[in-house]
Amino acid sequence: MRGRFFLILAFLATAFPIRVSNRNENRSRTYAFETAALKAIQTLNTAQVQYNSAFGHFATSLTELGPSDGGTSHASAADLISGHLASGEKLGYKYTLTGTPGGYAITAVPSAFGLTGSRTFFSDQSLVIRENYGQEPATAHSREVGTAASKRSQRW
Repeated sequence: MRGRFFLILAFLATAFPIRVSNRNENRSRTYAFETAALKAIQTLNTAQVQYNSAFGHFATSLTELGPSDGGTSHASAADLISGHLASGEKLGYKYTLTGTPGGYAITAVPSAFGLTGSRTFFSDQSLVIRENYGQEPATAHSREVGTAASKRSQRW
């Protein structure tokens, strides 16, 4: 009887650290996807500034910022972002770019919520990136990225 108890205890002791390790790996992977999404939004904002400078208005779709088939950039394909990002999906996030009366709106949502990200993002011609913790897409009224962390650090 005692031998079984120790065998079960030994099994649990080895299984538990593996479970904790997997949980930490998942958090690290999710954080990496979210960080990549933030970088992609920065890239899209930069591309929009360049597009506006070259063509006098903001792009209204990702394909307008993407590579051209013929190699020569033009308003329909300015070659400012990679084809992968222009396709609308990159590194665990789906991106949309739409034209608005005052400029443009970018949204980024996880491809698989909880696995590739637990935040959604929004940005526009203000170049401010906003976030929402949860599946609800972030909007122009969502909190600015880093705001919660700044408030937490002020309390300490």
